[in-house]
Amino acid sequence: MRRLLIVAAAFLVAASSLPRLAHAQITGSGGEGQDQDDDAEAAKREKRAEEWGDKQAPLPSMRNAGPCPFVKTLYDAARYVEFKDNREASANVGFTGEIQGVSAACEYKSEEPIKVKMEVLFELGRGPQAGGASKTYRYWVAVTDRDREVIAKQTFDLPVSFPAGQDRLYRTENLKQIVIPRSKATVSGANFEVLVGFEVTPEMAAFNRDGKRFRASVGGAAAQAGDAKGK
Repeated sequence: MRRLLIVAAAFLVAASSLPRLAHAQITGSGGEGQDQDDDAEAAKREKRAEEWGDKQAPLPSMRNAGPCPFVKTLYDAARYVEFKDNREASANVGFTGEIQGVSAACEYKSEEPIKVKMEVLFELGRGPQAGGASKTYRYWVAVTDRDREVIAKQTFDLPVSFPAGQDRLYRTENLKQIVIPRSKATVSGANFEVLVGFEVTPEMAAFNRDGKRFRASVGGAAAQAGDAKGK
């Protein structure tokens, strides 16, 4: 169980602390699949459904006096892909991660702060260059004043251990209390955004921004950098 208490005066950070904040968007399952990937994708969806259920289903509704803040995944930080020696080839992939879904609910009334609850589904993986069976990923949650500035940001550790013979697993993180102060009762949740993303390097952010993704070739051989495709 995670608890995130946000107070603007205590955690104020500059807007530049998030890359390309104005271009934040919700990640989806877009992209053109290939015939040979159909079975793998179907199995992936089935496994994800077991861990997450209907990822579009909201958390149980709470009382509020207006709309909830927008909750999104920052596109540039939605995936985490390590490459050995920074060479973009599937044979060089280490640990990976992807935010598969975000569900949220909020509560507020009168002049009270907005209280937001979130659940975030992560898909995590081990590539051929992953060192060991354990990895501590890092992700952040930030509150913004609707694309204008970052009000607060906090980073969390996500330690995972991959069972023997398993190179992919799912993890749901529960953020039980995100508190957003309001100056007066007429300020609604629609004035704010809550963003989530992995802590990534500039190279990882550029890789995500380009929409690159590796797929296994028909023959099962490792795809080289030229095989990276946009979604």
